[in-house]
Amino acid sequence: MKAKDIERISKALGDPTRLRILQEVKQREWMQCADICGLVDLAQPSVSHHLKQLGDAGLLISEKEGRNIKYSIDSEILDGYITFLSTLK
Repeated sequence: MKAKDIERISKALGDPTRLRILQEVKQREWMQCADICGLVDLAQPSVSHHLKQLGDAGLLISEKEGRNIKYSIDSEILDGYITFLSTLK
């Protein structure tokens, strides 16, 4: 994993709302934006912004399902980030 990837992921996870979204998606395996809006009590445009940041960092995979998009964790990217962090012990 490149230093730029680590920086982008760290920046994305530095926001408490994005961290909570990531935790919720991880726990449920996948979620849609509307489901996330109800959990974090934010309007859809705000949740979409957070989802974009997590997606740009490579942490979320988005899959179109009809008119909806479902989000899941990119385990490979998350595992690489965790491995990097473990080297800092």
